[in-house]
Amino acid sequence: MEFEFTKEQDELREEVREVIEKHIKLGNHKVMSDSFFIERKEEDMAGAEALSKEMAEHGWCGMTWPKENGGREMSYLDRLVVQEECQLYSFMPTWFAGDRQMGPSIMKFGTKEQKEYFLPKLVKGELTFGIGMSEPEAGSDLAALKTTAIEKEDHFLLNGQKVWTSGAATADYLYLVARTDPDPSVPGARACSEFLLDLKLPGIDIRRVESMNGSKEWCEVFFTDVKVPKSALVGTKNKGFYQIMEQLDYERAGIERIMFNYALLVDLTEYVKETKRNDKPLSKDPLIRQEIAKLWTEFEVGRLLIYRVAWVLTQGKVPNVEAAMAKAYATAFCTRLANTATRIMGLPSLLRAESSWAPIKGQVCASYLCSPGYTLAGGSEEVLKNVLARRGLGLPRE
Repeated sequence: MEFEFTKEQDELREEVREVIEKHIKLGNHKVMSDSFFIERKEEDMAGAEALSKEMAEHGWCGMTWPKENGGREMSYLDRLVVQEECQLYSFMPTWFAGDRQMGPSIMKFGTKEQKEYFLPKLVKGELTFGIGMSEPEAGSDLAALKTTAIEKEDHFLLNGQKVWTSGAATADYLYLVARTDPDPSVPGARACSEFLLDLKLPGIDIRRVESMNGSKEWCEVFFTDVKVPKSALVGTKNKGFYQIMEQLDYERAGIERIMFNYALLVDLTEYVKETKRNDKPLSKDPLIRQEIAKLWTEFEVGRLLIYRVAWVLTQGKVPNVEAAMAKAYATAFCTRLANTATRIMGLPSLLRAESSWAPIKGQVCASYLCSPGYTLAGGSEEVLKNVLARRGLGLPRE
């Protein structure tokens, strides 16, 4: 693996930085610092869409896709450079999920009509997707889902519920997984299908879910006799589970996994430099210095693991083991970061952002309250360790 960036990648990084900073000056984006799991408020949506659209106009959405699908055939390392700059400014483009998962899925499994309709709009940043996988009784065990899409003459009849649905309240479409074989004797892994669900269809009820840190970014979505056109089916009926397993490699190892709380890491470092205890900066305490140094070292290790995934993808290989390793490590790091920050700051770390006494804008409290979700989103830590054990180390199932 080459550890140096090319001249073109350095220039690309600078170009992305200039575009984001321009929009910050225009007031279209504020550098949010509470957590990756933040609610994009309605008044901020127009600015986020404007910045996302300009980024798409620069060709930064779908940049790894084939030119015949509107892409630029650039490397996954190039794409990672763009995404890393976005994370440094706490910005998630509105087209992020479409670029990361939906586009590649449609290119591989979609029909000619789906490719012609969705891919040009995705590349231009004109469509947004939520992700509808988890259910009240089916989180990491996706094969246990209960939502059904029963095939009728000219449609699928959709009934059920999704929860922790990312971005559903503001998305145009939902990337949905549902059970399409009603026979209970058929294992879930052989009974699931994927759909591109138009969220404007009748019978869909979207309700925001308030998380422990007060954010309402997540949603519950209820489906009652929703008539889903057959044209919304992606790939082969009842083969969705196997299609998903490949797509999860793209979701699991993005740079956002290690940079959930990058702003907190930076601000915590400044906090220990500026805050005094017994007339001495906290940074003079050797134990605290060691903790901060350890955090930065672990961050760089996680960053390299994620760049390794991009490098493997650039070689044309499937990074199944590499993606599981990067995600398991990175999200565990984010949890340790939140825990370390609370230990260093003590009781003030429990204050929320609305308190004038809260250190560094209440980031620590928000991060700590979000931390249980870090190791769950995109596959739980236990699932990822099983992937590493079986596919990486060749260990037996029992």
